Amino acid sequence: MKNYRAELTGVFGDPVDDNPTGVVEEAAFAAKNLNYRYLTIKVLPEDLGKAMDSVKIFGMKGINLTMPHKIKVLPYLDELSPAAEIIGAVNTVIQKEGKLFGENTDGKGFVTALKNSGETLDKKNVTILGAGGAARAIAVECALNGAAHINIINRSIEKGEELASLIQMKTDSSAKYLNWKNNMAIPSDTDILINATSIGFSPNVTDKPDIDYTTITPEMCVCDVIFNPAETIFLKSAAENGAKTITGLGMLVQQAALNFTLWTGVEAPVDVMEDALKKEFE
Repeated sequence: MKNYRAELTGVFGDPVDDNPTGVVEEAAFAAKNLNYRYLTIKVLPEDLGKAMDSVKIFGMKGINLTMPHKIKVLPYLDELSPAAEIIGAVNTVIQKEGKLFGENTDGKGFVTALKNSGETLDKKNVTILGAGGAARAIAVECALNGAAHINIINRSIEKGEELASLIQMKTDSSAKYLNWKNNMAIPSDTDILINATSIGFSPNVTDKPDIDYTTITPEMCVCDVIFNPAETIFLKSAAENGAKTITGLGMLVQQAALNFTLWTGVEAPVDVMEDALKKEFE
């Protein structure tokens, strides 16, 4: 007998028009012959509670959350993963038998992409530019995956110190806040440098973080969370100094792959998802 009811997933955000996740997830559902849909839904902040009720009412498999809902969603959830609890933000919700479970796949996606490139975090020194949501998730996951020390470079002292303190208190890694000054030098003992800011994101493709690029060395692995464009000016400048570089495409794909498996219980077709994302930005 035919089943005309699709299982529903999606994303809640405001704005949400420029979110490409649906293209990636829909390609994966098709590749695995799953009757699932991914809905891109604008949800205003004042309507978030009703929207989360609708996840249960519609029997949705789950939902992604983007700005401005990642922190505000916490009171509506029944349970958090250990990482989401430390990060204090959720980007993925799984619905099972009327219960909502919160996870944060931002940092996990980054770590998976990093490891797939042949890098390890074990006993490494990590330097992160920024202290916003992406930086927070990545810092926590780097710490939980064995990083020895994490530097947080940020202009807002309060945010930077708070994130460094969180890493120190909640994980086994040491952490330090460094005030972001003009032409900021990257600490010489850095193994992995990560731009976790939005600097360089389309349409501002000629922008790059204000750092001293001569302090990037060939021994460093330099990563960007920005996926559009994939080859940012930041990464190109790092590569000119001999550093290995990793684009933001891998993080986005691996994050989407984790979401896919959490909702479907099926291994994600990562190659299909990567191709779908690349086609979006050709």
